[in-house]
Amino acid sequence: MSGRKFDHEKLRYDLLDPFFEEEIVKVLTHGAKKYSDNNWKHVERFEDRYYAALRRHIAAWRKGEKIDPESKLSHLAHAGCNIFFLLWNDLKNPSKDKQ
Repeated sequence: MSGRKFDHEKLRYDLLDPFFEEEIVKVLTHGAKKYSDNNWKHVERFEDRYYAALRRHIAAWRKGEKIDPESKLSHLAHAGCNIFFLLWNDLKNPSKDKQ
């Protein structure tokens, strides 16, 4: 007899690669050590500053610099972290419609 589990409509967290997730967490850990836990949530001009940071990391990566010289972590992981920050802000403020 086979067991049953009704999870076919639930989110598939198994699709998120743990190695990718770990790279993002490394950036978050670096930030927590440098500033403080969850400091990123309280930065003024949030959207402008994290968008600028995202673009700086992407530009550095695009020019061939794969590792951030200060943190020694992937520029793409930093960029991914900035995307998460911007998404968090949008989800937190759903009425803020950009057009």
